[in-house]
Amino acid sequence: MENSRISWTDHTFNPWIGCAKVSPGCTHCYAEAQARKLEAAHRTGKLWGELANRYVTGADNWKKPLKWAREARAAGVSELVFCASMSDVFDSHPVAAATRPRLFELIDSTRCRDPRVGGLHWLLLTKRVESIVSMLPADWGDGWPGVWLGCTIEGPDQAWRADVLRGVPASVRFISYEPAIGPLAGHIDLGGIDWLIAGGESGPGRRDDSIDWFRDIRDACADSGTAFFFKQRSALHPGRDPFIDGVQHHAWPQVVMPRA
Repeated sequence: MENSRISWTDHTFNPWIGCAKVSPGCTHCYAEAQARKLEAAHRTGKLWGELANRYVTGADNWKKPLKWAREARAAGVSELVFCASMSDVFDSHPVAAATRPRLFELIDSTRCRDPRVGGLHWLLLTKRVESIVSMLPADWGDGWPGVWLGCTIEGPDQAWRADVLRGVPASVRFISYEPAIGPLAGHIDLGGIDWLIAGGESGPGRRDDSIDWFRDIRDACADSGTAFFFKQRSALHPGRDPFIDGVQHHAWPQVVMPRA
């Protein structure tokens, strides 16, 4: 299996590359910096901004999830795919809109419908939570098994996104509290949220976090029955100091448990 360097997923897949900043958490976006290299190498034009281009990835890239799904089903296991680490599935850009049906066809053909059989669990994470409902497939119904819907909530001013997410049918709902730039516990209702990922900001210009933010959201997750995954403290390099008081918290929703 090919593995992502992101600790809470097995694979990453980007149907297209390019996005626009819509939230304080976007200020030091790592994907924007990586996209600049692609702009130069492939002459794609500018890829970041509402009016910028979006670069649809090539055929070889689109074949990867098919391979991952075959291998997962052969092994009888479930693998996680973080979709759009360098874009947003629910972007309103015309290129995104034109490519999204093709993406959902791929997701539908590879998703894990039955954990006893195996396949892929697709993790769709967005800051555009208000756009999700209007962009889901017509046969979404109560939510496709094997497809998780998530939103980024970086601080108390974005806590309203959890209320919107809770109103969208999904087999799993999750929150990325990363980059954490403010306290969240006490500002958010975790009812109906299956999983929360927490982490500080990394890279140049990173904003400081507080260990108390993570202690408090850990305890709030325990109270609500929300699986809690702690990724890292704020640091220059991703993955540094992945502990709270010396304890590593790596929990996933029960649908894919147990995991190593």
